[in-house]
Amino acid sequence: MAEYLPTFKPGQAITLKASAAVTGGQLVEVSGSGTVGPAGAASTKVVGVAAFDAAINDNVTIYSGGVQHAIASGAVAAGDVVQAAANGQVATGTTAPLGIALTAAASGADVRVQFNR
Repeated sequence: MAEYLPTFKPGQAITLKASAAVTGGQLVEVSGSGTVGPAGAASTKVVGVAAFDAAINDNVTIYSGGVQHAIASGAVAAGDVVQAAANGQVATGTTAPLGIALTAAASGADVRVQFNR
């Protein structure tokens, strides 16, 4: 049997290409082979949070798993189940859950989320 090593270990940052302009702190989703773009509402393809702004075809570092910061779309209470909202933000919802809000946030404010995937 051949030896095997994972490409990325859980909790490590990964790097993919931006298929659209991405803003640091925005949720990103798989948009094609090896590419990501801003996540849409209730996306099931979210892979994490962009580490910095990136233009189309730029490499972008993505943080996944663990506790991440995101921007709230609408009010979020600590303990709410959250999912992707439009424009790479998070909102309360259980259609495509990403994790649990650890802090409360008003719309447009930073919220800490314990990612469960």
